[in-house]
Amino acid sequence: MARQSKAAATAAASKGAKNVTKVKGAKVTKAEPPKAARKAKRGKKDPNAPKRALSAYMFFSQAKRTWVKEQNPEASFGNIGKILGDMWKKMSEDEKKPYNKQADADKKRYEAEKASYKGESEEDEEESS
Repeated sequence: MARQSKAAATAAASKGAKNVTKVKGAKVTKAEPPKAARKAKRGKKDPNAPKRALSAYMFFSQAKRTWVKEQNPEASFGNIGKILGDMWKKMSEDEKKPYNKQADADKKRYEAEKASYKGESEEDEEESS
């Protein structure tokens, strides 16, 4: 990263730029992001909520991961992911069809579970009122 002059760093920091270096004498520090830029904390996730639908690539990945591990025993987790991604990109639409069918079925399952889950949660709210 190129060094900034003290004036440029101060000007950028006063505008609320992220990760701008401030120069204090000989010390170089990172500027704090503005309070509005900080992420708000989320509430707890409901453990009874339905699991999201998987993509066609995820079904492919689950099916082929053990085979890729056997063929490349020295490969790290990230390298296995790259190999699977390359295999997926090289596949034709006809080769992807079974995984797309699985993904469509899983999407329907998720939509049905989501609808029944929302229905249950609305009933629970009405009963508690």
